Amino acid sequence: MFVRPAVVEDKNAIPAFLLQLDYPGTELFIAEKIERLLAHPDAVLLVAEENNQVVGVISLHFIPQLAVSGDFCRISYFCVGEGARGKGVGDMLEAAAMQEAVARGCDRIEVHCHSRRSRAHAFYFRQGFEESPKYLMKML
Repeated sequence: MFVRPAVVEDKNAIPAFLLQLDYPGTELFIAEKIERLLAHPDAVLLVAEENNQVVGVISLHFIPQLAVSGDFCRISYFCVGEGARGKGVGDMLEAAAMQEAVARGCDRIEVHCHSRRSRAHAFYFRQGFEESPKYLMKML
């Protein structure tokens, strides 16, 4: 098992992970989104692969900070396939994310995870994440 940068050809595998995160219908536009992420200088899309099959995905964005010396890395989407959970795939993807974040001058990683995702929260807490202040959003 290993982690590698995603490629557009992963368009057939990634929608299954997004569906597990309650984002149906992404196969209609996923190839375009993957291409945009791969071309974006402040984004990284990684997949975990085992036996020539994608078993997990993590999408990262790197955000420069004005008021503090270090930047931060935001995990946008992170999912390990149901059949691969408990095998260390999440640990590998999170370690790759941390390595990339440090290489880009980040001093923290954040993730926004819906309150209904209690199993995901347990994973993040095991990885050393801490709960932070309220997160607000406005739909455009």
